Amino acid sequence: MTDPKKSPKAQMTKETLLPSLAAHVLAQGLAGASLRPLAKAAGTSDRMLIYHFGNKDDLIEQVLDYIADVYSSALDAAMGEEKAATRQEVIARVLDNMGNPAMKPFLALWWEIVAGASRGMKSHEEAAQRMMQRLLEWLEQQMPEGDPDPKGGARYLLTLTEGAQMLSTIGHADTAREGLLASNLTED
Repeated sequence: MTDPKKSPKAQMTKETLLPSLAAHVLAQGLAGASLRPLAKAAGTSDRMLIYHFGNKDDLIEQVLDYIADVYSSALDAAMGEEKAATRQEVIARVLDNMGNPAMKPFLALWWEIVAGASRGMKSHEEAAQRMMQRLLEWLEQQMPEGDPDPKGGARYLLTLTEGAQMLSTIGHADTAREGLLASNLTED
């Protein structure tokens, strides 16, 4: 019998491969997500990736789901232990987090997915829908206690933050800030 400490490949599972695969996708984007570069990033072969994930589409779907989990955890940490008291506080926390340099790879990947979805790429559309649904559910959980319409409020804040994020990405952070000021959801 082989010693598991001497045979790291024998211990490879989806769960142990996903962090390396996610790091590669966050660094290189989906354009760099072909099997050989992914396998190299994970220290395995493309055949082993297919063995563990079934096919490339399932592999990418699971990597994106893993990345969404990591992003959700980062958002949870940024939101703090105490629930926000107002919608203004929710959006302020989300926007502060968007400006965190550690979030830049997530945002770049998100815009790559959005671009593919806008071109009608089914896999990108599906990924965007799954990710946006998860983000919406997460945002609903962040709404203040006693909010008169947490579902509607979450949708409203999601619309504003996605717009602010896009404007900031293309160099119009001031436009986004001024728009949010006009909505009475932020303070100068």
